[in-house]
Amino acid sequence: MPLTLENIQQKFRECGLKSTPQRTAIYQALVQSTAHPTAEDLFAQVSPTYPMLSLNTVYYTLSVLRTAGLVLEVNIGHDRARFDANLSPHHHVICQGCQNILDVMDPRLNRLASPSGLPDDFEISSYQVAFRGYCGACRKSKISMTTSPSGKRPVSS
Repeated sequence: MPLTLENIQQKFRECGLKSTPQRTAIYQALVQSTAHPTAEDLFAQVSPTYPMLSLNTVYYTLSVLRTAGLVLEVNIGHDRARFDANLSPHHHVICQGCQNILDVMDPRLNRLASPSGLPDDFEISSYQVAFRGYCGACRKSKISMTTSPSGKRPVSS
């Protein structure tokens, strides 16, 4: 169910955040995305509607939203942080070719036992399982790049 403007403003009030048009637009774009966008992605999406918006404002807004607990920062081996408004317990599948991130909603992964060997006084507050590999498009691309013009794969020596 998409969040209405009223829902977003209510969430901001509950977190003690000021509701500005830019902040609302950035959050709404993030809520509507399943692509785990970067700050740059969100800037490109929102700036046509708000031409005075700066990339710095997007970074600041994401920091405020993360601190307020409205978004998660997903930084799983990427050069830039990605953001996720899906706060329900979930994990990720990451394509090592195109860097796409997909959500994995498997409750079995939320019941993993604590690893052995942790100090007795260590309390785990959260964890995330990340599956890495190559999506179908990247696998096809890798195969076509390793295939010679004759259609045969090069022979390894």
